[in-house]
Formats: sequence, structure tokens, C-alpha cells
Amino acid sequence: MKKSLLALLTVAALHQVQAQAPKWPDITQQHKPWTRWWWEGSAVNEQDLTRLLTQYQQAGLGGMEITTIYGVKGAEKQFIDFLSPQWADRLTYTLREAKRLGLGIDMAQASGWPFGGPWVTPDDACKYVVCQTYTVPGGGQLAEPVRYVQKPIMRAVGQPMDLKQMAQPVAKNPDLQLHAFDQVRFERPLPLQALMAYGANGKVLDLTSKVGADGQLNWTAPTGSAWTLYAVFEGWHGKQVERAGPGGEGDVVDHFSKQATEDYLKPFDAAFKEKDISYLRAFFNDSYEVDDAQGEANWTPRMFQEFEKRRGYDLRQHLPALFSQEADNDQHRRVLSDFRETVSELLLENYTQTWHDWAKTHNALIRNQAHGSPANILDLYAATDIPETEGEDLLRIKFASSAAHVAGKPLTSAETATWENDHFLSKLSDVKKAVDRMLLGGVNHIFYHGTNYSPQAAAWPGWMFYAAVHFNPNNSFWPDFGQLNRYAAHCQSFLQAGQAANDVLVYLPIYDAYQRPGKVLLQHFDGIEHGFKGMPVGATGEELLKRGYGFDFISDKQLLGVKTAGRALQTGGTTYQTILVPAAHTMPEATLAQLLHLAHEGATVVFQGQLPTDVNGLHDLKKRRKAFQKQLKTLKLQAASGGGQRATLGKGTVLVGTDVDQLLTAVGVRRETMVDQGLEFVRRRHATGHYYFVTNWGEKAVAGWVPLHTAAQTAALYNPMTEQLGLAAVRNATPNGAEVYVQLAPGESCILETSTNALTGPTYAYPRPTGPAQPLAGPWQVRFTAGGPTLPASQRLSQLTSWTDFGGEAGRQFSGTAAYTATFAAPAAAADGWLLDLGRVGESASVQLNGEPLGTLLGPVYQVFIPKAKLRISNTLTVNVSNGMANRIIGMDQAGQQYRIFYNTNFPAKLKENRGPNGLFTTAGWQPQPSGLLGPVTLTPVSNQAP
Repeated sequence: MKKSLLALLTVAALHQVQAQAPKWPDITQQHKPWTRWWWEGSAVNEQDLTRLLTQYQQAGLGGMEITTIYGVKGAEKQFIDFLSPQWADRLTYTLREAKRLGLGIDMAQASGWPFGGPWVTPDDACKYVVCQTYTVPGGGQLAEPVRYVQKPIMRAVGQPMDLKQMAQPVAKNPDLQLHAFDQVRFERPLPLQALMAYGANGKVLDLTSKVGADGQLNWTAPTGSAWTLYAVFEGWHGKQVERAGPGGEGDVVDHFSKQATEDYLKPFDAAFKEKDISYLRAFFNDSYEVDDAQGEANWTPRMFQEFEKRRGYDLRQHLPALFSQEADNDQHRRVLSDFRETVSELLLENYTQTWHDWAKTHNALIRNQAHGSPANILDLYAATDIPETEGEDLLRIKFASSAAHVAGKPLTSAETATWENDHFLSKLSDVKKAVDRMLLGGVNHIFYHGTNYSPQAAAWPGWMFYAAVHFNPNNSFWPDFGQLNRYAAHCQSFLQAGQAANDVLVYLPIYDAYQRPGKVLLQHFDGIEHGFKGMPVGATGEELLKRGYGFDFISDKQLLGVKTAGRALQTGGTTYQTILVPAAHTMPEATLAQLLHLAHEGATVVFQGQLPTDVNGLHDLKKRRKAFQKQLKTLKLQAASGGGQRATLGKGTVLVGTDVDQLLTAVGVRRETMVDQGLEFVRRRHATGHYYFVTNWGEKAVAGWVPLHTAAQTAALYNPMTEQLGLAAVRNATPNGAEVYVQLAPGESCILETSTNALTGPTYAYPRPTGPAQPLAGPWQVRFTAGGPTLPASQRLSQLTSWTDFGGEAGRQFSGTAAYTATFAAPAAAADGWLLDLGRVGESASVQLNGEPLGTLLGPVYQVFIPKAKLRISNTLTVNVSNGMANRIIGMDQAGQQYRIFYNTNFPAKLKENRGPNGLFTTAGWQPQPSGLLGPVTLTPVSNQAP
């Protein structure tokens, strides 16, 4: 398998050379969705590995990401320690089988998350800082010792343990799966990092060397005013690896230390020595998540040295400013900003880049979830081969895809459908909506969350993970899961091609965020809500989405690499029309200089609300402020005709104003007005035009002319769910755009491929009703074909209703598939075909007519077109309906059957109303979910008419 990014880009480039006739791209392993694959307790065997990989391949998955986590109770004898020789053998066996089956393999580089394990020594474990102050009168001495004893903490997901009985470090204790420690701090004196004395006259003394081993300070304060002493101690944060499996339990690594990162990676080299892991595509990090424990991991042993090297001054001289709680203290904000910037750089260089360089030695990529980190996550993502995000908020998703677009990364991945609903309730239509959300945010490499390895011998529902949704063969929606995967693969075959086609670069005002005081030293950046909440950039991003502007975020570091090509901006990954600075107050002088340089060279730079007013940080403040103001004075702003202010600078322009829509219109950026019709889109550029992914998640169908604001002479239309394709109806084609006719039911999506050249081929069939809907009343023969716990008896229905109503107790508890069969005469009305509408379905359906498949319907609308040629005088319609797992689980809970059999996090509920007395998930308050073909089923005559 080729793993270089050059190879991936070459594939994308080849895709741009399209045939003249519309044609689905060939589906590759990379186009298909992948899934996180949990190895609980690493209790895997070769026979079940082959069986499961085969099932995954047959369901249309493209690959797996192995994540080893906590074990299953009762399977202890099968546990395999993470990175042990036996574990490495299971990995290499999996790689061989995956290669044979055409599946890709990534692996998480920890058992659980974040990075950590039993080999992480106290020196390499994550740290925190404690600051303690003392007051010494002039001419006096400090009587008490300079000493800080760490307070004990013992937090366990499983059984707690008496700290006094615990061995140190934590990994040396027995029964770690039983305890599932989350954070442990032992009571111990902390090492002193610095003791600094601050006098009233601004004088600062370093007293660190005057503190004895017993903590006594050998120093007499000079006469006069009192002195304030700041003592800085380094503590052991105690964060443990979350959800760790056997052999993976232990301390989380110090992400700010290069030595700690290198030490962390050495056991992987040892485990893989003389093992063939060449087929492994990428190593994965499942988010930062160090500071969800008590306190922060906000320190590293070399912090003082690193700070001075990077910021140009000694942090010890400014400890009162760093640890101040005065929000209006300018010096505090500046030192705090410098501290946070230093942490950001350490996380980028000492962890992310060090890890990336190590992966290269194994000819592998890295996939990284940077969100939640105390850093500029755009820079962390840009240093990652495959940036990965999660969640549902588009602005959050766009942080990862923005970095990929700006840096020229071909793939953005996403942990998808983590908690769509509570356990066993998520439908495939819910998952499709989650997939669409990711694609709209610029993601083009879906990873489901996720799939459990479960041995064949395990009783139903098998081994499961604590988060929904459960994408495994035991799930009763599995027969229709392949349709969702084929849909996602079709979408991604286009969205992995070409280049992102966004017009606007949105500057991320990280220094405004860095300098905001708070209760903690570090800011954790995770989309807008975490780190930028309340700042103008959030409202600006939402407005751009609402108005239909394509945009990407860009960091200061990335901005310094941008070049101009006439009026366009080139980032190395793609091109943009303008850069928008959303009401930033503070930025480095180098950033302002670059913005003005780009304008001078021909670009248009837009400042929303105001020009920046000040530089960040404390070092050389007067000098840098003077240079900053000098740059601003080069702008001769005058009133602009359309509102706001304008300044000509060299070949380009600077605009300042409050109305973003007005400003971008002045630049010539055109919004996609399809959003006014309730549609959402993402757009990519190819050799002769654009690809649009368009969705309708509104409550009403859209059938009409949709304007596209890119040059298009012709357009091909693809339905990635039904696989219908053809040349779309186009009108009013101009060099600036065209209108394309689109029909989208609620929850439906399409791909538009526009071209400035003439495409040839069959036209897209637009079915339009030519008469009223006619009921297909039945009777219906219902036969239960697969599932359990038992198959209900067959039934003959004169009226459709849930099988939980007509199937007796077996029907109420049944999760699986039933075949509904009815016969009907060919309708008499003249039509090109008939629209079959199943009405309500619980929950997905595959449809056959006279033994031939018509399609698989996932919802929320369940309609399929029947061509006239497929109808006979007498017709047999078969609808195979699969429901979810909920009803069978309800029966198990009622009978007291145990399926919550897991160590560590043992099946919690997402919603509090679904928590039982023991705090675990329960269905005790549930009623059976409506299941089966619920109808009414209708046939509507349609003709394929050009708009």
C-alpha cells in the first residue's frame, strides 16, 4: 500500500481527468468509510479476526482502526497485554488478513487515550505547577519552610483503593482492570522549581539556591519595605490513561517534553522489531483529554528554559503577573498570553512533530485529533498527515478541514456518530445525517465510532463499547448497513478529488484568546465554544455559513506562508479570493506585516469591525508597539462607496467595515444562494469545474432551480444513494454561474459535477407526479427471517401495523428482519413509472419487485422509483424491514439477562432518564419501539419530464 501524501495527491489529480459522459468513480479502499475497531482486553484470536474482517469487508467498510481498550468480565484468560509479543503477533496477523481482503489498517498508539502507559516514568509523566506565596518583612527572615506537600487524590472508574496500600507508580498495582484508575496523586513533597523575591521598588531576587534540603530559607530580607516571595513547585498531575486495556494502564505522558515523547515511543519500536508492520497505514491519537481530571497538566520540567528561549525574557522575573487573578491587569494578560503561546509551541514541536517524525521511520502516517488541546489546533492539525475531528458543530469540524485545505492535506477524517442517541436507538438515517454533517464540514474520510471485536462464542448482543452507535454484525440494522457505506463511498469518491474551493480565509485571532484571563492557566481549544466563546470570530463564522460563503480558518503561522498570484491568495494547498480578519484586537507585528504585504502585492484584506490595535506579549513591548503603529499608519483609509472604509496599498486593497456581507461583495466574493432554499453544500474544484455536495435536511422537499455561483456550461447530477446519474437540466449558464434543476426529498443528498466544457450522455430523469397516489392495501404476508431472541410466527395482515402489536410477546422482543409480501396488478394509468412510497418504516427497508432489487431505503423518506418496464400484469412486492436492537434489549432487561459485562466504563447511559439505580444504562422505562412496515404504502404515477 502506498502511504505517501504525494501518492494520495496523485490519485486525486488523476480523478480530475473525467470522461465526457457522467460516470461514477471507481470505489477504492480509501473512498469507503472506515471504523474504529475496539479490541476489548485485546482478547482476540485468529479465527474470529478473519471471520469479522470478512464480514466488515462484505458490508462495504474500507478499513479499521485498531484501538485496544478495557476488557470484558469473564474473558480474563484471553486477555493479551498491549505491545506484548503475543499482541504484536495478533497485529501482524490482522495486517496480513486485511491486506488479503483489501481492507486498510490504522492503530491507536495507546491502549485507550491519551498517550500513556506503564512504561511512562515519573520523570516523563504529565506535570502541573503550584505557586505558593510568602511575605517577609524588611530585615526579617522566613520562619516556615518553603515546602509544598501534594494533596492525595484517588479517582477510579471501577473499585476505589486505599491510597496508603497502593504501590508507586500506579502501574505496579494488581487488578488494574478492576480499579480503572482515572487520576492518582500520592501525598509527597513537591520539588521546588524557583523561589523569587519581589520588592516594592521593582527589584527581583532569585533565592532558589538559598533553600536547603529541609526547605529552610537562608536569607535575610533587606531593610525597608516587605518582600513577597513566590515559590513555584512542580507536581505530578496523576492523570491515568482512560479506558486502558491490560498492559496499557499507567500515567499519561508529558506532551510538552520532547524527551518524554521519544521515551514513550521506544516500546513501540521494541514491539515491532522483526515484525512486518509495513501494511499499517497510520498511527492514531484519540484526542488530548489530559485536563478532564482534577487540576491541569500545565507544566513541564524545562518550562523556564523553554519560555526564555521562545519569548525572550525570564518568566521567573514575572511570576506575580503570571499567577495574578486581576482581569484588568495588562501585564498579567501579556505574560499569560506568552505562557499559553509557549505551551502551544511545545505541544506542536515536542509532541506532534516528534511523533510525526517517528512515524516516518515506520513508513506510516499519523492521524490526530488535536481538538481540546491547549494550543493553536490549526497548527497541530497542519502538522498531521490526516487531521481528525468529531462532533456535530460545523465550525468545530471546519478547524480540522481548514488546516487540511490550507496545508494541502488530501484527507480530513472524522470520528462519526459517536452518540447519535442513547444505546440501541440510533437509526441508519440518523447516522446518514451525521455523515452528511461531516461531509458538509469538509471531512472526506469517515470513521464510524465504532465497531467492537466480538467473538463468535459471545452471546447476543456480544461485546460492546460504552458509547453508541454499535456498528457490528450483531446489530439488527447490519443487513442494510452496506447501503449506507456505499452511499458514503460514492460521496467521498468525489470529495477526495480535486481541491477545496472556498473563497475566504478567516484569520483565527488566537492572541485575543490567549490573553483572556480565567480560573485556569491554559485555554483548551475545541471549535468556537471552547477557547473562542463570546469572541466575534464565532458570530462571523456562523454568519458566513448562514449566508452561503465557503471559508477556511487560518493561523498566524500558516498565514506567514501565504503568497499572492495576482489578486488570489495561495496557501500551498489551494487558492482563495480574500482574507477576513474578524475584529481582532491583538496580533503579532509579523502577522500585520504579512497582511499588509499581501495587500501590497495585489490581494484584498478585509478587517471586520476595526483594525487591530496592539501587539501581543511582553518582550520588547515599546519597540514592537512602535513598529506596529508605524505599519498601521501606512493605511490611508477613506470612506468607501458601498459603506465602510477603503485604502489602496500597492497593487491591492484593505477594507474595514462591520457588515461582512457588504465587505465580501465589495471584494467580488459570491455567496451560494442555494442556502436561502434550505440547502447546505460543500464545494471542491476540479480541472474543468466544481463538485458540489448538496443536502436537504429541512422538513420539506426541494424541487426547483438551484443557482450555482461558479462558472458552469453543463452539469452532471449524481444521486449517491440510488446511484441514478445523468446530465442535469441547466439554464442561464454564464461565465459567473448557472442554475441547475434539483429534486431532493428531506434527508436526501446529491452530487453536482459542473464543467466549463460540454458534457455528453443521457439526461437525468426528473420524475413528476401525473396523478394522485394510489394505496397498495395488501393483504400482506409477513415472515420473520432473521433475528431474535425467537422468530415470531408468520402473519397475514389486512392492515399494516407494528410487529410489536401483532407478533405477541415474541414480536415485542424481536430485533431483526421481516419480509412483507403483497401482490398487486399493474396500475392502469399512463406513466413512465411509479413512485413507491412505503410511508413510515421502523427502521430500514430493502425492496424487491418480482424478485429484482429496487433499492435499500434508510429514511427519513422511504421512496423508490419503479420503471414502467419492470411492471407485469401481476406483481409481487417484497419489503424486507429491519428494526433496531432496542426491543430485544428491553426484553433482556425485563428478564434480568446481563449484557453489561465490561470493566472500566461499564455501559453508561447518555441520557439521565436511562440510568438505573446502579448508574448504568437501562431500558426499564421503555416501551417497544415501532417496528416493521407501518405504511401507508402508495403508488404514484410519474413521468420523467424535463423542467
